[in-house]
Amino acid sequence: MSERILIVAPSWVGDAILSEPLIARLREVYADPAIDVLAPPWCGPVYARMRGVREVIANPIGHGRLDLGTRAALARSLRARAAPDRYTRAIVLPNSWKSALVPWLARIPIRTGYRGESRWGVLTDVRRLGRPAPARLVDRFTALAAARDAPPPPTPAPAPLLVPDAANRAAATQALGLGTERPVAVLCPGAEYGPAKRWPPEHFAALAARFAADGMRVWLIGSPNDRAAADAVMAAAGPAAPALANVAGATDLGTAIDLLSLAAVVVSNDSGLMHAAAAVGVPLVALFGSSSPVYTPPLSPRARIARIEIACSPCFKRECPLGHLRCLRDLDPAAVYDLARSGHGATPDPH
Repeated sequence: MSERILIVAPSWVGDAILSEPLIARLREVYADPAIDVLAPPWCGPVYARMRGVREVIANPIGHGRLDLGTRAALARSLRARAAPDRYTRAIVLPNSWKSALVPWLARIPIRTGYRGESRWGVLTDVRRLGRPAPARLVDRFTALAAARDAPPPPTPAPAPLLVPDAANRAAATQALGLGTERPVAVLCPGAEYGPAKRWPPEHFAALAARFAADGMRVWLIGSPNDRAAADAVMAAAGPAAPALANVAGATDLGTAIDLLSLAAVVVSNDSGLMHAAAAVGVPLVALFGSSSPVYTPPLSPRARIARIEIACSPCFKRECPLGHLRCLRDLDPAAVYDLARSGHGATPDPH
């Protein structure tokens, strides 16, 4: 009997993208596995663009909530599946105790995950991070595909891969009036985690003006929560503002991913869209301030890191604890422009 595997997805979009190599590795380890993903609704479009995912099951429970009644009902629906579709194993990616409850309540026989928050009762296959632990989150995820006592893979995890929906991309560019007759620079000025991950809007505006002067189309892309950051860029752009197309908040995540695949270059804060740009294979400059490119770097040979070395970075705080945000304010737009334009072609991969 082939394996029927349920993956309990992370809540962060970037972490969800970094779980794609795990799915690829499971397809190597098992013969023709059926892989379903239990994911928050906002991560569903990510998994819909991964090869090897049979079904995306919406997890209606908000981040951080216990909601035992909803978890029990969800587990019953999974347990009630007909015999050929009953899950043989679950892989729980978040480290919380709550995240392992649904597979436990669904009586999935093998439940794998890292030790996390005292999860001995709800997991049957409890893993410990080795010493030294893998530096990258993607390698920690991918290691869960192997048997518990198996040696570590001889090579690091491959880069995540997302497959854009070409028909949806074409419909979106038409509906939003986004011209593609010239090379497109996409700016992603938001970051869900907090202000300490956001390059100042005046820096994005200065960069946008330089791209526009080069004859490029410039699009601002993001979620509804990124709209304020994109509006601040537009306000700072001054005379260059009419050359920019601000569609932040005007698309769902899946459409944003599809549009990223048209870019000649993407410049993004450390966010889910940064990982999405890397996963669709376009040239990328990733801006790092309070966070570190060691743990969750953009995994693409076409990605470059823009950051400056100062004593207090990375601090991993949502807001600058010192109030100056020098790690991003001192990251000069001219330096980012040079990174974006050097070594990157002007023609995007059409997928």
